[in-house]
Amino acid sequence: MSQNLLLNMDFDRVALSLAQDQEWVQSPSDGVSRVHLEREAEESGHTTSFVRFAPGSYFPPHIHPLGEEIYVIDGVFSDEHGDYPAGTYLRNPPGSAHTPFTEQGCTLFVKLDQFKPGDSGRVVLRPEDQSWDPGLGNLRVCPLHSYEGDNTALVYWPKNEVFQKHTHYGGEEIVVLKGRFIDEHGEYPEGSWIRSPHMSVHFPYVKEATLILVKVGHL
Repeated sequence: MSQNLLLNMDFDRVALSLAQDQEWVQSPSDGVSRVHLEREAEESGHTTSFVRFAPGSYFPPHIHPLGEEIYVIDGVFSDEHGDYPAGTYLRNPPGSAHTPFTEQGCTLFVKLDQFKPGDSGRVVLRPEDQSWDPGLGNLRVCPLHSYEGDNTALVYWPKNEVFQKHTHYGGEEIVVLKGRFIDEHGEYPEGSWIRSPHMSVHFPYVKEATLILVKVGHL
C-alpha cells in the first residue's frame, strides 16, 4: 500500500470537505469523476467518495469484496439490476458484483469496504419506499439502515431549528444534501461532508430548511 494515498484514515480526528473546496478527479473510467473523502488505497480498500457520472457513462463490471453503500444525490443511477433515481439508498453486500451506468448522468455518495461482518443483506430504498418519522424537536427522520449499533438515516431540519448539545458515541458522519448545516465549529453548505470522531460533541442548528444524510455509531 502506498502511504501517500492515505486520506482521512485517522478516525480519531475530525475530517471535513466543504463543497467549495472540493476537487473532482477523473477516475479510470471515462466520464466518471470523484471527490476523495476517505482513501486507503488507489482502487481498493476502505474508500468514501462523491462520484459523478456524466450522461451516457459507465463503470466496468466489478466485485465489492467488502460491500458498497450508495446514496443517489441527483440524476438516475443504473445497473443490470435496475434504475435508482435521486434519493435512493443502496447497499450491495460483500461479494456482490455489478456493471453501473447512467443514461442522463448522476451524482452519488459512495462508501466501499465498510460493512461489518454478518451485514450481508442487499438494500434498495427508493424515495417511494422510504418512511419519515417524528424526531426530537421538529426534526423529521427517515431510517435507512441499522446493524449492530451502526445507523444511517436522512434527517430533515425545518428553518431555524436548533438541536440540543450532544455527544456522538461511535462518531457521526454527515453529508449535507440541501440547505446549510451549522454548529459552533463552522457552517457546512450543500455538498459538504463532515466526519466527527467517537465521543465528539457539538451544538447543531440551521437557519434555512436543511436535509442531511447521517451515519452514527460506525466509528
